[in-house]
Amino acid sequence: MLIIGLVLSVLGIGFFCWLLFLLAVYALLFVAGLTAGFATYHSGAGIAGVIIVTIIAGGVTLTIGQIAFATIRSPLIRGAIGLLYAVPAAIAGYNGTLGFAQIGIPSEAWWVAFAVVWAVAVGGTAWARMALFVPRFTIRRPFSGGGLPTTPMRGTSSSRGPISPLPAALLPSSSP
Repeated sequence: MLIIGLVLSVLGIGFFCWLLFLLAVYALLFVAGLTAGFATYHSGAGIAGVIIVTIIAGGVTLTIGQIAFATIRSPLIRGAIGLLYAVPAAIAGYNGTLGFAQIGIPSEAWWVAFAVVWAVAVGGTAWARMALFVPRFTIRRPFSGGGLPTTPMRGTSSSRGPISPLPAALLPSSSP
């Protein structure tokens, strides 16, 4: 019976740590939804309306951020959008870890050390989740017709040999 209690305690603590991590990563969305929910509640809507508005506000905040992060090409603006989502997540991760660390660790220096490491991890995770929706680079070929070339590129055909830094006109011909 003692072993079952210990295992369930560890699983419970692990679940709450995972939940704290998830809420910290989505801190901006959580705050946006919570603010919209409180505004809806104070306007006189019922509990069902508050829940619906809260979920919609959080989802819209995430969708707008991901679309803006994926479509804007300027690295400075993209970085600002990423920081808009990562900084609240890092602050939430820091405060949550600091609270847990104060329960079981006696030294204040270790509290702060664990909190800073976890804040960086949570902020990096929030940044990475925003960057998931950035389209990959596409290779554009400089041909006037817009299609693929009719002759193989240098270095791709076995008859031409390896890629050479020389222009194609200066390469020795392989046919006699």
